[in-house]
Amino acid sequence: MYPEEPKDQIELVTLRIGLLGTGFVAQFHIQALLGVRNVQVAGIYGKTTGYRDTAVKLANDLGLGPCRGFESIDELVAAEDLIDAVWILRPNFDRIADMQAIVGAARRRSRPLLGVACEKPLARTLKEAREMLRLAEGAGFNHGYLENRVFAPAVQRGKDIIWRRAVPAAGRPYLARAAEEHSGPHRPWFWEGGRQGGGVLLDMMCHSVEGARFLLTEPGKDRSSLRLKSANGTVETLKWSRPEYVERLKHMMGSEIDYSRRPSEDYARGVVVLEDEQGRTVVIEATTSWGYVGAGLRISMELLGPEYSLEISTLNTPLKVFLSRDVQGAEGEDLVEKQNSEQGLMPVVEDEAAAYGYTAEDRHMVEAFSAGQRPMETFADGVQVMEMLMALYRSAELGCTVTFPDVALEEYVPLVARSPD
Repeated sequence: MYPEEPKDQIELVTLRIGLLGTGFVAQFHIQALLGVRNVQVAGIYGKTTGYRDTAVKLANDLGLGPCRGFESIDELVAAEDLIDAVWILRPNFDRIADMQAIVGAARRRSRPLLGVACEKPLARTLKEAREMLRLAEGAGFNHGYLENRVFAPAVQRGKDIIWRRAVPAAGRPYLARAAEEHSGPHRPWFWEGGRQGGGVLLDMMCHSVEGARFLLTEPGKDRSSLRLKSANGTVETLKWSRPEYVERLKHMMGSEIDYSRRPSEDYARGVVVLEDEQGRTVVIEATTSWGYVGAGLRISMELLGPEYSLEISTLNTPLKVFLSRDVQGAEGEDLVEKQNSEQGLMPVVEDEAAAYGYTAEDRHMVEAFSAGQRPMETFADGVQVMEMLMALYRSAELGCTVTFPDVALEEYVPLVARSPD
């Protein structure tokens, strides 16, 4: 499936990567790459000069360079003496065009790209996700799907303990719960259903369903060893369509983001039923929200089996600080992502890039691409995630459970992402 390993790949000491994107998630990856050996951020593309220059400066200041900015994807990918692999970190609506540009520029290289990694979600629809996979496979790329939840240390360590100690004595787990909640995204395009591809379900439940599916999958087997059976979803706009919050959102994100006219869902619930190779039923329960006002981003997971359970909560941190009402300062996110307060008893996530899985996923992709090995998460996993998400959206629209396979999912576009009539 993948190109034959070239001889010079074995001798590769440092993987030189190019980043497409300069936004919030690109900043996370730059911070995460500090914890990865044998990697250089050699180039960054971003269409806005100021953001691009800032990202390049950050990479160089952190000692991840030498790094330079590129004015086009074509120029970055074609720089075969500088770039070995590419990370796609730009918005959802740019995915297909970015991948097409990478494929086109890669054809002109005398030395192949060693890998292409794409941030979650892989695309906005199942059709687009399949096209991303087709383009990658057609070009012969080794490809990786950047779903950080799967690589979070607590998730990795928890799965290892449960499957090594509990499962042999009591049997496989049967229920995985996952929730991710915060008070809303950073950039306007996330709030626009037509551009993002949906609302909170697409934005955040992609983490939850894949993290839960990973916990339920027997070690050493592909996630596809769990066969999809059915999906039941609910979506609602609970907070941001209230008049006072419609106006607040316009103030924060611009007048064109008008949730009195075209709201995206800010709450989603999903139940996905799967079947293992022995015909046993396993269940994923996932919830997501842009309406959670607490200390900051809250991620929680549970795994249940016959005689055991696992719990993860990112806000149950070992480090907490208390700041009295006499301690006042500027708003920020220096304690926890999506921070909502600068006073009181506050949890501190001391290394968010590591805790949320970015460091481990980047390390894994760098090592896999350098060695010419297939990553643990590939574009094929991103396609399967999109199949689950589109089934949940369709279920919510129809008001009934969707069963797999469902051919209607191949062309399905969530209601909130469709052009108004």
